[in-house]
Amino acid sequence: MAFARTQAEDEGWSLVLTPHRGWFDLRLRQLWRYRDLVLLFVRRDFVAVYKQTILGPLWYLIQPLLTTITFTVVFGRIAKLSTDGLPQFLFYMSGTVIWSYFASCLTGTSSTFIANANVFGKVYFPRLAVPVSVLISKLIAFGIQFALFLIFVVYFRVRGADVHPNACALLTPLLLLLMAGLGLGFGIIVSALTTRYRDLAQLVAFGVQLLMYATPVIYPVSSLPQKYQMLILANPITPVIETFRYAYLGAGTPIVGDLLYSTVFIFVVLAIGVLLFTRVERTFMDTV
Repeated sequence: MAFARTQAEDEGWSLVLTPHRGWFDLRLRQLWRYRDLVLLFVRRDFVAVYKQTILGPLWYLIQPLLTTITFTVVFGRIAKLSTDGLPQFLFYMSGTVIWSYFASCLTGTSSTFIANANVFGKVYFPRLAVPVSVLISKLIAFGIQFALFLIFVVYFRVRGADVHPNACALLTPLLLLLMAGLGLGFGIIVSALTTRYRDLAQLVAFGVQLLMYATPVIYPVSSLPQKYQMLILANPITPVIETFRYAYLGAGTPIVGDLLYSTVFIFVVLAIGVLLFTRVERTFMDTV
């Protein structure tokens, strides 16, 4: 290997492709070198989602609105679940917007190898460029939905609703980073495993729906019996959603210790995902 590299350098080659040498040979620097390609993938993902549709990008606004209205009618008006004294519409929209970013990151990255097998088999580039581009394209969609959410926050605030945005809103970049990290970590783990076990891909959408009910998207943690609160708080997404809701609406239970737990949990999942992903990418073409 060293001889081949030396020979390549002597001949003036600018790039030498060699197999990964071990579990920790991640070559993350190549992502920066291929940043233009990442941006092309972002544009592809963002534009292709609603290409040849009637409403186009308006679906980024319609989806959270329809979901929020449905939650308000079913869980707010019919089931009469508690919303910590907040306007039901804002309560459900706050949970929907931040949850949707995580869910879309997870489902988008979980099909990396299967959906891009043809491209991966023809040309070399860092395979992590694809899931990273998914995170960025979904972040753009989140930005649109987040702007809509802020408009409703201002509207309800002007109407005299008991809504109190506060300085915790400065934590929003951290909350998004945590959601992106967890979505990426779980997504690339599933993507790596689906190269051998295809049925895992069928479980992702179903699993995301189940996980939503184990997360305080449609109910506050404070409304649960004490014995169940610990179970819900064990979910690393719970502190993120509770902090987000508290930051913009003034209700929730943001706890520094819980956010620290989420950060450590997400870092571990992301590290495992990246290691497994880079390990599988060497041989996945033999099994896909």
